[in-house]
Amino acid sequence: MRVLQVCAEIFPLLKTGGLADVAGALPAALNAAGAETRVLLPGFDAVLAGLEQAVTVCELPPRAGVPGARLLYGALPAAQAHGYVLDAPELYRRPGGPYADAGNHAYGDNHLRFARLCWAAADLAAGADPYWRPAVVHAHDWHAGLAPACVRALGAPAVSVFTIHNLAYQGSFDARHYPELGLPPAWFDVQGVEFHGALNFMKAGLYFADQISTVSPTYAREIQQHEQGMGLDGLLRSRAGVLHGILNGVDSAVWDPAHDALIDAPFDARKLAGKARNKAALQATLGLAAVPDAPLFIVVSRLTEQKGLHLVQAAVPQIVARGGQFALLGNGDAGMEAAFRALASQWPESVAARIGYDERFAHRLVAGGDVIMVPSRFEPCGLTQLYGLRYGTLPLVRRVGGLADTVTDSSLESLDDGSATGFVFDAFSDAALDAALRRAFALYRRKKDWTAVQRTGMARRHDWAVAAEGYLNLYRAALGG
Repeated sequence: MRVLQVCAEIFPLLKTGGLADVAGALPAALNAAGAETRVLLPGFDAVLAGLEQAVTVCELPPRAGVPGARLLYGALPAAQAHGYVLDAPELYRRPGGPYADAGNHAYGDNHLRFARLCWAAADLAAGADPYWRPAVVHAHDWHAGLAPACVRALGAPAVSVFTIHNLAYQGSFDARHYPELGLPPAWFDVQGVEFHGALNFMKAGLYFADQISTVSPTYAREIQQHEQGMGLDGLLRSRAGVLHGILNGVDSAVWDPAHDALIDAPFDARKLAGKARNKAALQATLGLAAVPDAPLFIVVSRLTEQKGLHLVQAAVPQIVARGGQFALLGNGDAGMEAAFRALASQWPESVAARIGYDERFAHRLVAGGDVIMVPSRFEPCGLTQLYGLRYGTLPLVRRVGGLADTVTDSSLESLDDGSATGFVFDAFSDAALDAALRRAFALYRRKKDWTAVQRTGMARRHDWAVAAEGYLNLYRAALGG
């Protein structure tokens, strides 16, 4: 089965969030399961720099206002993939980020930049590469949301699958841009790509794809309800028969404490002494007090309201008052950045904040922390809690989306039956988070029980092989198999 994965970023070449981790791990897992998978990416500088043995496949034609592009094929060894890259310097080779300029202002032509990606997917499905044509076009998130519509518009002999990674980010543009895309005029309609008078890439994927998935079973249910449906819950309910939740996996080649070259000392569930060495090294690096028995709470996250980090800000003084420490790595909302810097200034021996993103330091935090906090308002899947489980860093999470699917609260019952893996709370409130923190401190004082929960979490396997089989079943369903 030939599968084309269409995405805007891929780890380790270009990463702004969890989408890149998925895009970087899924192709290899699908290939191992028997598929023949290639990726399609925009020609951002970082992607072109990682492309080796590149050959020109063809020149892709313009579509209405969407510029043409040169289609390259080659190896992406850092991502363990082969695939296609769109060489269109005027669209992709810019000094800012992939979606916004250096001032974090979205590029005004993003509708054209990503429509170009989607038309390229359709062109490949229609035979643009005479040596390889996909049977399945698998589009990821809003950037690739038009791909199912473009495949349909060309009448290409391929089926389409669309994966929602985060429904909150929809790729919404002014209606005046629709004629620039080259799609049939009649499709700018409530039964199509129109959403409250605007052009919506996410809705296009949801409406035109043959099958739809999202990244956890619980999130697949949640987005069919008003609270988390982001206005698209009615459409999602109408397509419930083709909507599936497939839990993300962890790339064991990247996240494995026994073989992680980015951390200070290797360790595994049988020999946890190395984890203590990672904690000591982390405390020294961050200037935190060298107190081995102070529970270290960590956050590795984009700083956005979705992630519930204002709850964390309010909780940090209580963490310090109870004898704990806190360390954060992330960037985003300027007010949140300032608030966490202020907390670090107030308690420099107990609180540290690094603003930005550093892949190596993220590994060091996960390896050296005791508790990883993910108190999200909503969370499609979440990957950091999975990394925490893998590294014996107990997740403290809110019971939503993939967090609910992957973490078992340390209740008396789950401690008794050996299923506990972390701390889970329900209400999106300071009081509910504080109750979970108190449980974490109480369990931390019971070292034998804490170690047992660590080992249970480390034994959990969120493997990409399982996810790959789920996607293969989805492709078979789309193909009518």
